Amino acid sequence: MCFHYSMSQVAKNLENRYHAPFTPAVTWEPRHHVNGFNFPLMPVVHGGKERQITLLQWGLVPSWIRDPEQAAEIRGKTLNARSESAFEKPSFRKSLATRRCLVPADGFFEWQSVGTQKIPWFITLSGKEVFSFGGLWDIWEYPERETLHTFSILTTDANPLMAEIHNTKKRMPLILPEGSEGAWLDEKLPRQEVETLMVPFPEEGMKAWTISTLITARGADTNTPEVKKPWSYAPSRGLF
Repeated sequence: MCFHYSMSQVAKNLENRYHAPFTPAVTWEPRHHVNGFNFPLMPVVHGGKERQITLLQWGLVPSWIRDPEQAAEIRGKTLNARSESAFEKPSFRKSLATRRCLVPADGFFEWQSVGTQKIPWFITLSGKEVFSFGGLWDIWEYPERETLHTFSILTTDANPLMAEIHNTKKRMPLILPEGSEGAWLDEKLPRQEVETLMVPFPEEGMKAWTISTLITARGADTNTPEVKKPWSYAPSRGLF
């Protein structure tokens, strides 16, 4: 799954990377660690030839949700969408067909089970400052009260590297090769071609290392580069 990631690039770097402007009046502050269950506003790239980068709230609220109470309940269940079933799920199928997006990241966090311990890892791509998760988005409107623009990150089966790290669920976020990003944003792309893009990213293009438990320290500020720094766990502690 993917509930924690990093997007620590400044706005101009994202605009240059995606050849797209931020929506006017949007202010983006880099984040070294975000927790999906805080439902943060994060940069998302959408549109076809006229791409834009805007801030959407993580945790998709489908357009058919009835009221704010139901919206608040569902978003904790829609931070991720399983690529194998998203075309069949009422929460995701319409967005996957016509509202796909790119979710910029410079890395993500996952936990490995080692005995009774949970060891945090940081995972990124080799030679890439920014890469894209495959995402989908939607708009939910409640008359005279509020409008929510939200997104979800798709997941796939883990590749061998991620199966070793995320060794309980054996899942990973859908990471799109840069050459496939344009196709992913094409609203007219047939379903069969969309499905060919929803595959695990090759482990050869990834790198990963263990990090400290700062990321889960109660009350700690995790919006710091320190959260991603390599950290070794001594064999004497029985962790490796």
